[in-house]
Amino acid sequence: MRFKGLDLNLLVAFSCLMETRSVSRAAEQVHLSQPAMSAALSRLREYFGDDLLVLQGKRMFPTAYAESLLPMVQETLRQVDALITTSTAFDPATSQRTFRLIASDYITAAIIAPLSRRLADIAPSIRLESVLPSDGSSDLLAQGAFDLLITPEDFINPGQPAELFFEERHVVVGWDRNPLFADVLTEEALMQASHVGVHMGNQRTSAFGDSMMEQLGRFRRMDVMASSFTVVPWLVIETGRLALMHERLARRMARMFPLAIAPIPFPFPMMREMLQFNRARASDEGLKWLRNQLRHDSALP
Repeated sequence: MRFKGLDLNLLVAFSCLMETRSVSRAAEQVHLSQPAMSAALSRLREYFGDDLLVLQGKRMFPTAYAESLLPMVQETLRQVDALITTSTAFDPATSQRTFRLIASDYITAAIIAPLSRRLADIAPSIRLESVLPSDGSSDLLAQGAFDLLITPEDFINPGQPAELFFEERHVVVGWDRNPLFADVLTEEALMQASHVGVHMGNQRTSAFGDSMMEQLGRFRRMDVMASSFTVVPWLVIETGRLALMHERLARRMARMFPLAIAPIPFPFPMMREMLQFNRARASDEGLKWLRNQLRHDSALP
């Protein structure tokens, strides 16, 4: 399709080229051959009368003109996406849509994994792509690169719609042969034990549970720091270490690992997990369906 002499498919190619700064990676992202993507870049250069991306060494760098075009191209693609998704009926049984989500490994293990198993029966051609949160997650959602961001309330983008997904309780987990679990776990025993904590992302952000403990003035001996929630069981079994874990994840992990679970022995804040999406997709029937399906699988196991 052409508009004023421009093949509109080239806008998708331009966006991918700007995102990846690589002809080969852009080609892979949009399922084209590398020669086809090179040809698309040549046509873009010819149409706009600018080099757009310049090779320096082994990397490509955008020109100032390309940088100025990018926000307009991204907004155009977002509006086209909104037009398509809101103007067509959504039938999960026949849809071949791919949903792109940003979610922690905790959410993936506790909720997305059970959902993926159900999709084989109720929506066999739908695909889920999930990536871990990063420092730029909110920006990626605002740009329309992802359909859904699942995150604690503290990390939502205030400029985009968000709704409460569920409230999560934290619990204490440890090896099921740890003698601390032979009786009611006390605050004194909890605070004297060795602990595993979780730091996330390049900024080494403390997980909600660990951060809340510090805010409550309860400082523990942190002997091991992990980069993800799902490795915690490996770090507590066959040791005397304890860890704070989301109750939903703890219950699922206890089915596969020799874990004991105990309540935190003092009042502890609930975590509010949120669903956030781009405002251009607020009327997207497919996204509404996905959010409902996620809620179905968010019930405590």
